[in-house]
Amino acid sequence: MKLAAQGRLSPRFIMRLLPASLLLASAAHAEVVPEQFSEAALVKAPETVSCTLENGTKTQCTKIVVKHKPDDLKIGPFCPPALDDEGGIWDWDGSNPGLYRLDRSFFEMLDTLGFHFHDEDERLHIMTDLSKKPVEANNCLNVSPDESVEMTILLPLEPVEAEEPISLGTVAKVGLALDGVPIFADAPSVLDTGNLPALDTCGGHVDPGGWYHWHATATDIDSIYSEEGVDAHCQLPQSHSAQFAYAFDGYAMFGTQDPSGKTPTDLDSCNGHFGPTQRHPEGEYHYHATSEFPNLPKCLTGVVAKDNFVTNAKMGIGSPHKSGQGPGPGQEGPGQKRADQKERE
Repeated sequence: MKLAAQGRLSPRFIMRLLPASLLLASAAHAEVVPEQFSEAALVKAPETVSCTLENGTKTQCTKIVVKHKPDDLKIGPFCPPALDDEGGIWDWDGSNPGLYRLDRSFFEMLDTLGFHFHDEDERLHIMTDLSKKPVEANNCLNVSPDESVEMTILLPLEPVEAEEPISLGTVAKVGLALDGVPIFADAPSVLDTGNLPALDTCGGHVDPGGWYHWHATATDIDSIYSEEGVDAHCQLPQSHSAQFAYAFDGYAMFGTQDPSGKTPTDLDSCNGHFGPTQRHPEGEYHYHATSEFPNLPKCLTGVVAKDNFVTNAKMGIGSPHKSGQGPGPGQEGPGQKRADQKERE
């Protein structure tokens, strides 16, 4: 019996248990539907192209070119200008860990821990251009958008299961939201960099390259605020069961609940399972949002395409100058490694 990480059944083994008719149905249903992506984010219409997966498989991918952010998406606030203002959110992983609103009480707590993000006049140290050398040891990062930036994403039309789940660590590539916003795993920790890349109340921010991206399942993030007692609200419509995105392996991503309003109890180590969706009531493999921030899958069960995220930005993830921004296309880096390798370390 083949098991996935943490003792869960792998999708491949689950498929062996299904009746032949359901097996064929499930294979047909695991596909990317380009028409689901918002036109407000698209530079041009999605197209089908030949591509190569990271395991060498030749296949077809959906090629999607998106803008620095969708035309109709309101973003921010990120860093508050001063302690008496209220900014976005941050998942603090030092002493007194937890999800916090960026306000006076949070920054004063950081002061007691040796992180000083404001001056004597209670104005925050804010950096908007990360190509420059920081003046202060601790800065709140509030990068300015660059409207000239475009991103090209490749998603396998039909997912191919990986031999082992691929773990998603810091700034690893997770997927593309239906609104056309890329999704990445945990933002870099203040404990590692000394700087705080502030998120807005929907769990997103602007990359050093000038484009906006998510670090959370934005359409089911208010449930996290309610659970953790954080005074915040995302302006996007909230749904526990709606599809939010496609992961980079081509499988769909949903909120925390299934179409019946129940939280699935048979999720694997990547927070995925074979189960009913609104589009396919008879079932398909898909991911669900987790119940903790960041509420994203912890790993991917499928194989991603090579060169699946490329941008014309001058710096940051996917750009020609991506040093320090995570693994390059087709590589494993500090934020992306096989789950079984991570468990052995």
